[in-house]
Amino acid sequence: MGELLVLILIVVALMVAIVALYSPFCWVLRWLEQIMLVGSVLVVLFVMGFVCAEVFMRYVFNAPIPGHLEGSELLMPIIVFLAISYTQRVRGHVGMDLFVDALPPALNRVATVVTLLISVFVCAILCWFCFKAARQLWEYDDVTMTPPYFKTWPSAASIAIGYGLLAGRMFVQVLGEIDPRRFAGDLDESERGLHRAE
Repeated sequence: MGELLVLILIVVALMVAIVALYSPFCWVLRWLEQIMLVGSVLVVLFVMGFVCAEVFMRYVFNAPIPGHLEGSELLMPIIVFLAISYTQRVRGHVGMDLFVDALPPALNRVATVVTLLISVFVCAILCWFCFKAARQLWEYDDVTMTPPYFKTWPSAASIAIGYGLLAGRMFVQVLGEIDPRRFAGDLDESERGLHRAE
């Protein structure tokens, strides 16, 4: 319980720091999101090539690539969590907002802020415990159970990074909801609603 309380105090201190350094934080966050998105896309392309090569090797030469299943499984969290903050920035996540959209504008705003704040704390807690798990996997030099014995810690570390960036992005959105003039959003008009089906 003490660790959780310390974590909550650290998150609150980081929130205060983000408010004080809003513009530089948004620039760095946006830059990191773009880099992580490119990384996620490159991993997707690699997995596609890897799976195609495995199918080709298995059915044409009867020589499957060792560890193809474990390798692909370890790359899935990297694909998802490197792009999760960017997806939040462009409002690309699927949400059940029928009830919230039916509320009057003032209540809608309050519900959005409360939901985002709860999500910030949940993501921060998940980030911390995923980081601890990744560090433990790294210290144990944990590998997959079959050859070629892939390291497992990069996959766990990507989850921690993704949750950390997501918490930061959601707090930026909280500030934008509370005071849109002072904390103008950093979403380009070309990106607004990019992944949204109206």
